[in-house]
Amino acid sequence: MVKFRFFMLLVGVFVAGSCRQAPTEGELHQSIEHSLDWKRELAARLPLYGHRNWILVVDKAFPFQAASGITYLDSKAPLPEALKHVLGSIQDSPHIKPMVYQDAEISLIDDQLAPGADDLKQQIHALLKDHPVRSLPHEAVFEKMDEAAKLFGVLVIKTEAIIPYSSIFIELDCAYWDAEREQQLRLKEKRAQ
Repeated sequence: MVKFRFFMLLVGVFVAGSCRQAPTEGELHQSIEHSLDWKRELAARLPLYGHRNWILVVDKAFPFQAASGITYLDSKAPLPEALKHVLGSIQDSPHIKPMVYQDAEISLIDDQLAPGADDLKQQIHALLKDHPVRSLPHEAVFEKMDEAAKLFGVLVIKTEAIIPYSSIFIELDCAYWDAEREQQLRLKEKRAQ
């Protein structure tokens, strides 16, 4: 009887495993890409990205999200190294510029709460010195990014950072057009009607 139950258990496992459907295109798209050359993948995506796309350089515990518009790359790099490369790549792209967000909670994290936090914060601050940084509560940043992922591509670059709230969220904006000129265009449009 025990052998029969064991046999039936094996048959059940085999049948259940064989009934698994192949992953959908969306599941494949949102799977983590363990890219040995994440820099090449970033370089391939940047010409396609524009206004309202996002690039996130995140800590190791950043969650895998189910939204189909999000792609993950595992850089296996320290956060400052990955951030420096991403910012340089954006700067070298004539069509986009970064709008940088950071979790407001990082301002309260120090070495006492998370050893190594002060050094990481200094490195990040030095990299972002030429960029205005908007601090928002963690959940507010997630809400902005989640809303964008419904319509626009989001690239998440995971790093080896193990300091909480150290992730950097970059919303891309148009480098050759700004809000002031957009407003002027809309005024001209109104006058022409």
